Amino acid sequence: MNRSFWLKNVRLETGYIQENGRVAGTKTGLFQLLIENGKITRIIDASEVLLNELPVMNAEGLLLIPSFVEKHVHLDKTYMGDHWRACIPASGVIERCEIEKNILTSISSSTQERAEALLEVLLSFGSTHVRTHVDIYPEVKLQNLEGVKQALETYSSKLSSEIVAFAQHGLLRPGTVELVKEALRNGAGIVGAVDPATVDNNIEASLVQLMDLAVEANADIDLHLHDPGHLGTFTMKRLAYLTKQAGWEGRVAISHAFGLGDVSQGEAVEMAEILKDAGISIVTSLPIGRNIPPVPLLTEYGVEVAVGNDNIFDSWWPTGNGDVLERLGRLVERSRWTNEVSLGQALKYITGGLTPLDKEGNQIWPKPGSTANMILVEASCSAEAVARRAKRKAVFYKGNIVSGSL
Repeated sequence: MNRSFWLKNVRLETGYIQENGRVAGTKTGLFQLLIENGKITRIIDASEVLLNELPVMNAEGLLLIPSFVEKHVHLDKTYMGDHWRACIPASGVIERCEIEKNILTSISSSTQERAEALLEVLLSFGSTHVRTHVDIYPEVKLQNLEGVKQALETYSSKLSSEIVAFAQHGLLRPGTVELVKEALRNGAGIVGAVDPATVDNNIEASLVQLMDLAVEANADIDLHLHDPGHLGTFTMKRLAYLTKQAGWEGRVAISHAFGLGDVSQGEAVEMAEILKDAGISIVTSLPIGRNIPPVPLLTEYGVEVAVGNDNIFDSWWPTGNGDVLERLGRLVERSRWTNEVSLGQALKYITGGLTPLDKEGNQIWPKPGSTANMILVEASCSAEAVARRAKRKAVFYKGNIVSGSL
């Protein structure tokens, strides 16, 4: 339900505090925001008198930041809402897939129930957009997709979503391509595959098939690439070539991309230029114990990077709480971002690129016309919110509180 109201005593960032030529803090002020039809239509000083009789909500000085984009999650895999299970050891991806398949077919709760339980958790931490990968393989056909679609429909008034038809068990496996095509005709808007070399055992055939599926369905691509070192970067180069050949620039993402973290800086720079030229973005979940993509370098060269949670309490990983702000904290620590500007700017990796201030301290969000997807947090500024994983008091989607309260 879209309604009109004033949100008063909202803390917004207005610039940086300079001392001796250095940034020493963030300037903030209190404002009043008019919310109409799911958008912020006016921003006025807190001291101005409200002349109309619209309802008023009091933010009580809480800081407003953009809501989060969860770019990598598996709603169909999670055990959330079901009873505790640790992971069963596996020798590799293929065995892990078999273990998962057997568990999910025997579990008592439905895909929809577990997906909804996880969506509620994601919302509570401030994510109002979710990209979910859904496994498509012959044994289950589109059953996972149907359950996830039902869950997302239940939450359609609280968040937006994207569905990836994900060939976790191998894109070239007999019967999978036709099922992926069917999934792309029935609610999935992105096509995904995993490790063309080590899962499909044929880099070229797998990537060509992936691109053919995308072009035929007018779908984006999200390739999960765990392969290390030069095996990984070679695969990325071939995907970049096929992306440009198909005119698919800006429509391709590579999740994990561990190979970028294994090569020399010179090779990483070369890859960054290739990825930027092809408009390929990178999604990282910051796993511990792996060399992750060099995010600062990629950002410097204009490659779009996002942070996501990936597996949250499932057959692959028993931990994860659904808080993408906490996951961003890993990136902050690994990158040794400790100053006011770098901490505040880090927010862009979980908001789809939005930050209240740009690097120079110019106020860029929110503006009249901005969609009212936002979070009120207990923090003095974005830098503190990122560094301290600030408590989220109220999460708004299109102007409506969808988690928390005021």
